Amino acid sequence: MDRARVLAGLNRRILGTFSRRTVAALRAHLPVRLALSHLEWVLVMNVAKEVRKDSLVIRAAGDALAAGSPPGREALHKLLEAAKGIDQAFLDRIGVLPVRVAIRYEDVVPVRAERMERLLGAGYRILDAWQTEPGLRGALRASYPKPELERLLYDILRLYALETHALSRSVRLPALLTPLRERLAGSVYGVMNDAAARLANDLARVV
Repeated sequence: MDRARVLAGLNRRILGTFSRRTVAALRAHLPVRLALSHLEWVLVMNVAKEVRKDSLVIRAAGDALAAGSPPGREALHKLLEAAKGIDQAFLDRIGVLPVRVAIRYEDVVPVRAERMERLLGAGYRILDAWQTEPGLRGALRASYPKPELERLLYDILRLYALETHALSRSVRLPALLTPLRERLAGSVYGVMNDAAARLANDLARVV
């Protein structure tokens, strides 16, 4: 069994659920709803981008475990460089929409590095436990007590929300909606942060 692939699949489902909850909550905000038709596809494609990056991170954790030592700064540096290529593919797809995005790496990279580091360490720890535990849920339970697992999940999702906040502030909307951009970015982050806390609690309880 390719355990890293299974763990990456779980991460993909978590991010998909997180995105759907975020979009549903954003529809309740009138100012955001005016721009949501332009922003929703950006959020959907951003999930696909994050899934690809996270899959690389989890694969790197599996590779480090196979090599017999925890992943270090070099692994993180390589992942950050690989993420730029994924960003470019994302920007190429966004180019067909009536919005533009100019990623401000000075805002994005510190948050992205922290999130990758957390996920890399968690992936290594869970995959290590899975070598002796029966199944992914058993590995999760063995790796983290419930409060610690909930905190980990919240932190990873919160950091995703922060990176998305930086991205949403870089979105160039049609001229009529431009004055809403800062308010929109703040609303997106607030909704995502609330959704992160709720989803982390739900997942930890299920595990």
